[in-house]
Amino acid sequence: MALVHWQPFRELEEMQRDVNRLVDRLSMTRQSGVGFVPAVELEDTAAQYCLRLELPGLKPEDVNIEVTENSVSISGERRSETHSEDQGVTRSEFHYGTFQRVIPLPGRINPQEVQADYQQGVLTVTLPKVEEEKHNVVKVQVNS
Repeated sequence: MALVHWQPFRELEEMQRDVNRLVDRLSMTRQSGVGFVPAVELEDTAAQYCLRLELPGLKPEDVNIEVTENSVSISGERRSETHSEDQGVTRSEFHYGTFQRVIPLPGRINPQEVQADYQQGVLTVTLPKVEEEKHNVVKVQVNS
């Protein structure tokens, strides 16, 4: 029977290299499959909905907002300001490209009164609610 010299730290180093390769592959797949997707927060108050999107690095003119009575569509483009390969950057996890988010609203809004504000990388869209229509009940007489 031959004795084999076991080197536990060598196995740990190999395992760490394997995990690093796996993480790099997953990161590359995620970067190539999905562009920039801004995070969204929707607040519901008595009079309005308040929609906030994280849009760091964008200018107001890079954002397009369209509303209907029951949804909001926000699209735009996050552009790269530098050429990474020219400046020696070997790894970038920043996401650039076009994006579009369509957010359904739980109730109706008045599209003509929607306002938007962009401060410190956060877009805030204020969506005033439409007053609920009162449903009138009418009794209909049946003729014979």
